[in-house]
Amino acid sequence: MDCSEPVIGRVVYSKAGRDKGKILIVVGIIDDSFVLVADGDIRPIERPKKKRMKHLKFTDITVDYIAELINKGDKPTNSELKNTIAEFIEQIT
Repeated sequence: MDCSEPVIGRVVYSKAGRDKGKILIVVGIIDDSFVLVADGDIRPIERPKKKRMKHLKFTDITVDYIAELINKGDKPTNSELKNTIAEFIEQIT
């Protein structure tokens, strides 16, 4: 699987917009051009951001737990999203 493919649970960086440089998690796929992203803080799971894929840098990290929840029809909590992003930041620093 190519790490530039949109996958629910994938950790991404925003490359454009007001949220440029922020780390987000893909929580939904709209079509070939757009995904929904959230971070559990500024962008909670209840109000995910519709983001054009060309404005995102996809990492090779996919959070299976979050992907499983969303695929089952459940929503992860905002604290789970925040903790996942914090763990990712800890890994890369």
